Amino acid sequence: MRLQISILSVALGITCLVATGCDQSLASLGGPTPDLEPRFSSIQSQIFESSDSAGRRACTSCHTNVGRSPSAGLNLTHDLAYDQIVNMPSARKAGAIRVIPGDPDNSYLVHKVEGLTDIIGVRMPFSGPPYLTDGQILILKRWIAIGAPRD
Repeated sequence: MRLQISILSVALGITCLVATGCDQSLASLGGPTPDLEPRFSSIQSQIFESSDSAGRRACTSCHTNVGRSPSAGLNLTHDLAYDQIVNMPSARKAGAIRVIPGDPDNSYLVHKVEGLTDIIGVRMPFSGPPYLTDGQILILKRWIAIGAPRD
């Protein structure tokens, strides 16, 4: 009985965070990025610009204009990332929008990090595995679900 109540409590807590607009941090689900929150600035620093233990940048190692043309025409450096993803079409998949505010299920960025079958190319990050954790993806989806605000 206690186990059922505990599982129900966790499920209700996640439902509150994901579906109803609670602004609490989902950091406990973020895996290796415990400070990750469903805010763009947090996603920028903890996912796009983060480094692994070998010092490789997860996203900005390829999606940068520093010394190269950004992969897929997507520049995720600090000052450009938001304008490059929100309401912007994919350079590789016709009709796909990278981030559709309020609609994580149809945002192509989510499809790429989840490795869904409809993507062009490979799952991101290209250097994975390891890929983003389920918690990191959940936080990314939560940010999109609340309208992908710029902060």
